Amino acid sequence: MSVKNLDDLLGEGVQGRYVLVRSDLNVPLDGERITDDGRVRAALPTIKKLADAGAKVVVTAHLGRPKGTPDPKFTLAPVAKRLSELLGAEVALAGDLVGESAKALTGGLADGSVVLLENVRFDARETSKDAVDRSELAAELGALVPGGAFVSDGFGVVHRKQASVYEVASVLPAYAGGLVLAELDVLKKLTDDVRRPYVVVLGGAKVSDKLGVIANLLTKVDRLLIGGGMAYTFLKAQGHEVGQSLLQADQLDQVKGFLAEAEKRGVELVLPVDVLAATEFAADAENEVVDATAIPADRQGLDIGPRSRELFASKLADAQTVFWNGPMGVFEFEAFSGGTRAVAEALVKSDAFTVVGGGDSAAAVRQLGLPEDGFSHISTGGGASLEYLEGKELPGVTALEEKN
Repeated sequence: MSVKNLDDLLGEGVQGRYVLVRSDLNVPLDGERITDDGRVRAALPTIKKLADAGAKVVVTAHLGRPKGTPDPKFTLAPVAKRLSELLGAEVALAGDLVGESAKALTGGLADGSVVLLENVRFDARETSKDAVDRSELAAELGALVPGGAFVSDGFGVVHRKQASVYEVASVLPAYAGGLVLAELDVLKKLTDDVRRPYVVVLGGAKVSDKLGVIANLLTKVDRLLIGGGMAYTFLKAQGHEVGQSLLQADQLDQVKGFLAEAEKRGVELVLPVDVLAATEFAADAENEVVDATAIPADRQGLDIGPRSRELFASKLADAQTVFWNGPMGVFEFEAFSGGTRAVAEALVKSDAFTVVGGGDSAAAVRQLGLPEDGFSHISTGGGASLEYLEGKELPGVTALEEKN
């Protein structure tokens, strides 16, 4: 990949120069409390390097999915507070994105200081389907940093063709941040010269979210382990009853095709052999371990069972490369977190190159108190990782390549 990077920019000198950084600060919140600051910590090195070099750093990011208008539920105020704590210096939050507050704060920014613009998705043009709208917002963001540069460091959004990710790269001299480059380097190891056996573990709620990546991975992996809510559609496709478990009936034909393709290619496709079947979707729901092929009609599977945990761990034991995306059950509920913990612990024990594919998987690792350095890499972008492994182009990366 031929792109200019953060080191190139620093080599050109940034003392007194504006730099607009697109970070991914989309953290989970409980009210105003950040429950997992992993993405803030991942964004910090690039911001700190620029500030330490004397740049005037203007950070733009999103949080959640506001409807294109300001919504106090999605303010970046908690993020600005946490960023200030980690940076050891105040990070002021603009009251808007490209309005009077943003203009005043950026206009008065001292060398080596950092300002965070309010949620970029408070402006409907950020995610507009109309390239003209997006280009208009990109131009206004560029106007906040006269004579400045753009650093793309929000890996979690590089698969989106959005104003602050894609169009802004044509407005300002553009560079790839350290986080984006590190993430892409890891993904290349999952696609080029892979050490085998190559095992992928997929979980999460919906098969439909992962159709493309499953189809592509069936041509590349040695073993595919399926857990989480999506496993029940696979079990149903094999002819088993799944009770009240999450089921995407409209995906059954597609999944039958995956099962046939895996058999044809000699890919070992591993499904749960037992599950924790609960009376309802609740943290304290009554539950019992049942065979995955005999889920009672009035129960729903909320986690893989003890035999499945042992099975999955055994299928990971000899792996040399592992990619894991998606929890094995409703890990947010303590009673149904055992399957996700078992997979995570198997990866910690493994000598393989292990990649946790962002999103809920990364949150689970931290919530379960597992050592982050027990994995080769914990991604900050689940969706971006999946789209890369699906073989899709990432617009935020393409935009950087087009500048070279």
